[in-house]
Amino acid sequence: MAYPLITNCPVCSEALKITKLQCTHCHTTIENEFELSKFAALSQEQLFFIEIFLKSRGNIKEVEKELGISYPTVRGKLNEVVSALGYVEKKSDIDDKKVITMLEKGEISSRGSIKNHKGELKGELDDERRNYKDTYNGSRRKT
Repeated sequence: MAYPLITNCPVCSEALKITKLQCTHCHTTIENEFELSKFAALSQEQLFFIEIFLKSRGNIKEVEKELGISYPTVRGKLNEVVSALGYVEKKSDIDDKKVITMLEKGEISSRGSIKNHKGELKGELDDERRNYKDTYNGSRRKT
């Protein structure tokens, strides 16, 4: 019976190296240090997401339909995979993640997120956040 590949030591959590490969047909055994692909470190959920993403040829709209999730969620999952593969997020990607989270929570409008992408937002995010909190707490701010 084959078990799923583990990439970290269950005792100390350090990365594991593959040191032995064996043919199931002729039983030839090769021993050495073999490196795992970066993709071996991804969770099953992340691998499934990547499979759907590739099947959709990177079309986020198709990924949304296939998984039944929103655009911000697709972007978030994609950013998680990129990060898990060891790539550093650019500052704008971090800002985008923050704006997407705020959009999902209803703290800003889509108009505010568009302004953010154009670099026009400045203090408007804080105003929208305050308005959201005032509305959520039941007290509307008068402007």
